[in-house]
Amino acid sequence: MRRLNWAGWMVAIGLVTAPLGAAQAEMKIAVVNVPRLLDEAPQAKAAMQALSEEFAPRQREIVSQQKDLKAKEEKLQRDGAVMAENERNRTEKDLRDGQRELQRKQNEYVEDLNLRRNEEIGKLQRSLLQEVQNYAKGANYDLVVGDGVLYATQSLDITPQVLSALQARAKTAPATPPNNGAAKQPSTQPKQ
Repeated sequence: MRRLNWAGWMVAIGLVTAPLGAAQAEMKIAVVNVPRLLDEAPQAKAAMQALSEEFAPRQREIVSQQKDLKAKEEKLQRDGAVMAENERNRTEKDLRDGQRELQRKQNEYVEDLNLRRNEEIGKLQRSLLQEVQNYAKGANYDLVVGDGVLYATQSLDITPQVLSALQARAKTAPATPPNNGAAKQPSTQPKQ
């Protein structure tokens, strides 16, 4: 009786694993290079350009304030020795206050820019994921792998096809205006 049960289990395991082996041999698998999509997709470039345009006025304001403070500092260094003491003290105080205000504006700019950049990257990632899923379904892939791939042959990489689909979509999609409704706009470090 014991031999019959063991033999029955072996036959059952053989029947179950045989279809799995055949199914695995027929699986269609692909790999997507997500960082490449984020770098090269026209939607990513458009989002970064929109952010740049959105924060350009604040960046110009910061650069202007930097120039003004530099001019005041140079004037103080040049004329400080001949100024009356109360005028020199007032000028030094104005310069310190201006530098603190500039630092505050720069910090706000960086925080706002990072916040908006993260929002845009999140939207972009969701869009890219949807595009990969649409392409994979249309091309009948069983499995598409993105992050965490250590090696894949070039024949498995569908990144160029997904990029082509994204480029085609970008040509037909209307341009989205930057989000100007935000109370504060994100900022990046101004160029000096």
